[in-house]
Amino acid sequence: MVEQAPSTSRRRVAVLTSGGDAQGMNPAVRGVVRTGLNRGAEMFAVYEGYQGLVDGGEAIRHVEWDDVSGVLNRGGTVIGTARSKDFRERDGRRTAVKHLLEHGIDRLVVIGGDGSLSGADLLRSEWASLVQELADRGEIDQDTADRHPALMIAGLVGSIDNDMLGTDMTIGADSALHRIVEAIDSIGSTAASHQRSFVVEVMGRHCGYLALMGAIAGGADYVLIPEDPPLPGWEQKMCALLASGREAGRRNSIVIVAEGAHDRDNNPITSEYVLNVIRDTLNEDVRLTILGHVQRGGDPSAYDRYTSSILGYAALEEVLSAKPDGVSKLIGTRGNRVSKVPLMESVAQTRALADAIAAKDFNTAMAMRGNEFTEMEHIFHAISHALPTVTRKRKSTRLGILNVGGLAPGMNAVARAAVRLGLDRGHTMVGISNSFQGLVDDEVRELQWGDVEGWTSRGGAELGISRRVPTVKDLYAIGRGIEKHGLDGLLIVGGWDAFAAVSTMRAEQDRYPAFQVPMIVLPATIDNNMPASEQSVGADTALNLIVDSIDRIRQTGTASKRVFVVETMGGYCGYLALMGGLSGGAVKVYLHEEGITLKDIAADVENMVDAFRAGQRLFLTVRNEKASPMYTSDFLVRVFEQESQDLYDAREIVLGQTQQGGSPTPIDRILGTRLAAHSIDWLSHQVDLHKHDAAMIGMQEGTPRIRTLRRVEEMADWEHRRPVRQWWMELRPVIDVLAARLALPENA
Repeated sequence: MVEQAPSTSRRRVAVLTSGGDAQGMNPAVRGVVRTGLNRGAEMFAVYEGYQGLVDGGEAIRHVEWDDVSGVLNRGGTVIGTARSKDFRERDGRRTAVKHLLEHGIDRLVVIGGDGSLSGADLLRSEWASLVQELADRGEIDQDTADRHPALMIAGLVGSIDNDMLGTDMTIGADSALHRIVEAIDSIGSTAASHQRSFVVEVMGRHCGYLALMGAIAGGADYVLIPEDPPLPGWEQKMCALLASGREAGRRNSIVIVAEGAHDRDNNPITSEYVLNVIRDTLNEDVRLTILGHVQRGGDPSAYDRYTSSILGYAALEEVLSAKPDGVSKLIGTRGNRVSKVPLMESVAQTRALADAIAAKDFNTAMAMRGNEFTEMEHIFHAISHALPTVTRKRKSTRLGILNVGGLAPGMNAVARAAVRLGLDRGHTMVGISNSFQGLVDDEVRELQWGDVEGWTSRGGAELGISRRVPTVKDLYAIGRGIEKHGLDGLLIVGGWDAFAAVSTMRAEQDRYPAFQVPMIVLPATIDNNMPASEQSVGADTALNLIVDSIDRIRQTGTASKRVFVVETMGGYCGYLALMGGLSGGAVKVYLHEEGITLKDIAADVENMVDAFRAGQRLFLTVRNEKASPMYTSDFLVRVFEQESQDLYDAREIVLGQTQQGGSPTPIDRILGTRLAAHSIDWLSHQVDLHKHDAAMIGMQEGTPRIRTLRRVEEMADWEHRRPVRQWWMELRPVIDVLAARLALPENA
């Protein structure tokens, strides 16, 4: 008989990663471990997945706070992963149970794909019988068996394919999309130089998420996905599409192929076959790039860092509160919120989708992927053509598009989608340069299909931008501009300044008949402070730039004992500070929403001194630029250094305008495209009904929603230029839990 684990009232929890690795697994492991320690549990890590459970010994290790330090920015999984044949057999699972009981573990968090999660639920269902078998064989005593009657589990989906139903995004999918879009952007420049076509193969055996979203974000010309195979004769249609693009002036063509692509008879469509078709039909120079495991590598994106941390936190809470007779839960996301669904129900749905594809029931497969997936496929087909698919009417509706306020990465993606979708609906699209002043100065031009070619990947704002908000004195000149150029509707892209400008125009519609046209505000601001939208175009790019800066700061800071105060933008909205701190592993975050007091600063200094005395080398804080008018970043640095007792020095890092630069991330490109599509649909509908409402579009729990501007005005905190209610403040406790052990030496 093996030596039994000592009886203890402290709950013991293990975490393991299994199957294919995915960026974001490490933040999830960190979230599980630190939340468990914060809740008083004893935490264990199982190394090398289920094989580690079978092997036991050093593969199951007790972990403490600093064991998961410095892992937020690391790809892969620091506790390893493996596919285990032994665990598939009952004897192997019995051995796994024995090894768990040796450590007194009866709660398990599993991070992996559907196979890994199914294995966890199988182990849970067999637990009681396996424990009794071990007792009957004399490998454990009956007292141990009685103390551990059930196994409680929680599952997190780690899969770059985003192929699991039951959650909006799987851990690693956004990071993989980053790798794909980076590759497409790089390929695009060399392809254009040589006027070549490229076929790019991406992962996704049963799921076309990476291929479809990569095609939209990368501005590709054609895409092949498993859920919706092309109709017979697709080869000729694809080549005709590529040829028309060249005739329209494109210098390159890019086709994205999911590795699981097939025709409607389920015959594989390989990337090599696509290459040969293009080369033989168009007599072009075609190259093939198979991205392969590059998609699994690299640092996790900001999204995968903060989401995985939150999911790890939620999974630990779930497994601690789980009951022996309860249903195992899959912890995922639904519209920026943590969701909990029956684990095996989600696994069954995922497998049913694969079965639908195998049975050639592609309508069911697309329906199971959800509305967003279907919607984005339709949008891609509309904007990827070389020319509009409809002929413009002799007297067409004229829709204007302009940017207002601060610069936000992704504005060009919005413009490209809006122009092409508007043209595809028969409208005349009018670009207005330099915000509303462009209407006054006649900086107005009609935009054609080819004018916005290549805009998706560009930072900045090709239409120009101005922060100047029109005053009442400007309204007459703006109205004259609208009338002069015959505009029937306006799409205003921007942040709070855009909102305020259109709000003023709405209030003056009776006095200025020119304003009696439909107007819709599309939120694009790195501050993410718009009252009708949980997510603004540009915020994700800024967040990734902040996290990248924090990573670099860490590298410099670990060489000496140092406190950093990193200042982010955001105005009075602390979104960038909080999410940047959560993604970057900050110990302290200062927000205007909470304020800063002398008592707070004194407590922080005490924590710093204690931490550095215990051996810590880096203490990272993140401060919103308007967290306090008196306790500025410079003030905090001076106080921290003055009170350091010569244990550390302190530095201020103001990130500034760098947060508005850079090429937009996939999330911002896709979000901008989706919101533009809904905005053009709304404007078209308003014109058809001869209405002139003013509205704002925004994301609410993952779904585009359009509200009248009058309603949006009621949701706004005008003094602080932010929503009255901010969803992300619900995540504030998470950062406190994950940074609570201030006295221990750690690098967060």
